[in-house]
Amino acid sequence: MQFQQLQYFVAVAETRHFTRAAELVHVAQPSLSQQIKSLERELGADLFLRARGNITLTDAGEALLPLARRILADTETARYEVQELVQLRSGRVRLGATPSLCTGVLPDVLRAFHDRYPGIRLLIEEGGSHDLVRQLARGALDLALVVLPLPTPSPALTTVELLREDLVVVSSPEASKPGEGRRTVRIADLEGERLVMFRHGYDLRELTVAACRAEGFEPDFAVEGGEMDAVLGFVRAGLGVAVVPRMVAARSGRGLRVTPLARPGLHRAIALAHRSDVAPPRAARELQRMLLER
Repeated sequence: MQFQQLQYFVAVAETRHFTRAAELVHVAQPSLSQQIKSLERELGADLFLRARGNITLTDAGEALLPLARRILADTETARYEVQELVQLRSGRVRLGATPSLCTGVLPDVLRAFHDRYPGIRLLIEEGGSHDLVRQLARGALDLALVVLPLPTPSPALTTVELLREDLVVVSSPEASKPGEGRRTVRIADLEGERLVMFRHGYDLRELTVAACRAEGFEPDFAVEGGEMDAVLGFVRAGLGVAVVPRMVAARSGRGLRVTPLARPGLHRAIALAHRSDVAPPRAARELQRMLLER
């Protein structure tokens, strides 16, 4: 099995078209088809069902695809690792983080990293912890900032807790204050309040909904499905209240009323994660050190 064959296989699997796949990998279509057939002979199974105008993966192809993507990602990481110069004058870091962390934790650290290593490209992927864990596992990211506990325990990942963050309630200054004017808001006070809620798969959504259910009620959504910026905008417009990280509220407090949650409150643990079986590239290890020392 050759690296090139896996590259061609993934290109066909993603485009579902042999000609477009050949263009994508800059090879003649007959050569690509020949390499795919050679790979199928070696594996002893067809990888694609070929019908006129319709290319689909067989069961064997579906099984091979995530493994092939991971091999290609690991090869690409190895190439960048070898190409890095002694003084970290070139290279890249692929970092995943939830949108709230991109606005709260990362800007200052990334600026310090960029000032010290201007030749290192920073590739940032925003997403929920579920998505980031999957991308780490298949080698598409070097590091990720995720919310603990992980959505599904993964022995293939190493996590180091970075910080614990309080959650607060944000509302429009023009709207009535949650909690009947008290200085803090209890989770029980959110019963009957219209909530602006994040999309499914968002860690803050699951945490908030679970806290409301623990108090014996189902939250009432005014709007749902947004990312962080959209949620804050809807709250400013007076559509409802939201539970967000204190760090985000502090940075985005203009036009928002910020009210702490009464003890014991709600908190979330943020961890830095990477694959256990592959050491992060050198540049990623340096960013990891700076994040842990922040």
